[in-house]
Amino acid sequence: MRLVGLCWLLLAGPAHAQSRIESAETVPATNQWLQPGDRLQVRLQGTPGGQATFLGTHPLTELPPAQAGGRRGIYQGTYVVRPGDTLRNRAISFALLLPTDSTRATARSRSRVRFLSPDEPQLAVTKGPLAYLNYGLGEDRLGGAKLGYLDSLVTLHVTGMVGSQYRVRLAENQTAWVPQEVVRLLPPGGFVPTSLTGSWSVAGDSLYDTVQVPLTARLPYRSELLTDPTTLVVDIFGATSNTNWITQRDGIRELGDVHYQQVQPDVFRLILPLRHAQAWGYSIGYRGNTLVIKVKRPPANLRLRGLTVALDAGHGGENVGATSAAGTQEKDLTLAIAQKLRRELEKAGARVLMTRETDATVDNGYRVLLLRQLRPDLLISLHANSSANPAVQGTSTFYRYVAFRPLAWALYEQMRSTGLKGFGNVGSFNFGLNGPTEYPNALVETAFVSNAEDEKRLTDPQFQQQLAERLRAGLEDFLKATRAKGPRGWLLHEPARN
Repeated sequence: MRLVGLCWLLLAGPAHAQSRIESAETVPATNQWLQPGDRLQVRLQGTPGGQATFLGTHPLTELPPAQAGGRRGIYQGTYVVRPGDTLRNRAISFALLLPTDSTRATARSRSRVRFLSPDEPQLAVTKGPLAYLNYGLGEDRLGGAKLGYLDSLVTLHVTGMVGSQYRVRLAENQTAWVPQEVVRLLPPGGFVPTSLTGSWSVAGDSLYDTVQVPLTARLPYRSELLTDPTTLVVDIFGATSNTNWITQRDGIRELGDVHYQQVQPDVFRLILPLRHAQAWGYSIGYRGNTLVIKVKRPPANLRLRGLTVALDAGHGGENVGATSAAGTQEKDLTLAIAQKLRRELEKAGARVLMTRETDATVDNGYRVLLLRQLRPDLLISLHANSSANPAVQGTSTFYRYVAFRPLAWALYEQMRSTGLKGFGNVGSFNFGLNGPTEYPNALVETAFVSNAEDEKRLTDPQFQQQLAERLRAGLEDFLKATRAKGPRGWLLHEPARN
């Protein structure tokens, strides 16, 4: 036996046999679950000029060297899973035969493959307060691109698996991926979840307008906050309308003419227009099997006085963040700037919440859950950037949702007024502290600690104070611009004409 790369090779025949398999693997080389219509792809590297097969008799094709990076003996094959195929977490078998001397080598993939039966749906439910869906299987240091977060105990129809993620069916021709650690597989025998919608209601209290949609199961959903005009769109997957009326009760102040569309037979879309151009956040979750959407109203006084601002000093404790060649640590810089910014905001009358006030290790997931409980009006997360190229420098701001871009832009403009070079205002940023939809949020990469000029500024207490003052001014600019906008994005004052 011999372990080569990702494959466990079981070689057969005498030691002098000429047929040889150097590696044999699935592509990708990880455990997979496949359903009818999916492709099982495999690759073998071995003695050139042979006849290669997998799964018994299915042939592999030897690639010309021009298609294999100049190498010979690279064989590839594809098998499309058919209804009725059975394969239960088995390694894939390979064989390579040389016609010249009839020697034969065999191997098995290290990864295992399972064929799913449509007659036995595999279901799972989300667990924990921060379950989420990904668009696909891509990864980088920020993880896969997130489609959105889900409440706990949402039932998902699993139709495949690659490595540590399950593929789930949302609707006809719509799929997503969910990490294994945020779901629990259910025993066989369950039905794929669907629901008719009941007649729903809209009401308001002192802080929120609330939409409630009765269902018979906790179905997955996706939301998007559009701009111009500002509209919250929520798709409920697996739901079909049986809504015969929408009751709009007293107290509604932020939502406009709410309505719905059945955009597909199994996709029910809520369309929730907002009265103000600047959205101030929303949350989605279940109360029993009723989907509850809470839309936050703008603060009564769009000024710093009375506003609740959350400050996140990035990293901390064992998580030091970026470190300069001279030993300056990001965690110390962010805390120093956050403390100065806190004093500036409190002098202006704001209430300030801190995710950490000392050099403590605080998990990002915990920070998100803490802020969910504290319910700030907005959030600024402070960081210091780093690059392998010491010449790279400048300041930048980051946002995930386009509706929160005005906050990031206002902060960016003021940060540039310090004399720092502009590195950009970055959207669709897949960072945990930019993930919440409950409040406008922005991440500020103050400057590059890896650049000697930027580092010198960042470590100067007077420059840190200047950053705090500019960030406060950025918040004031954001609030001023928000005041200037009326419902539906129209300016309250006629713009000046040239």
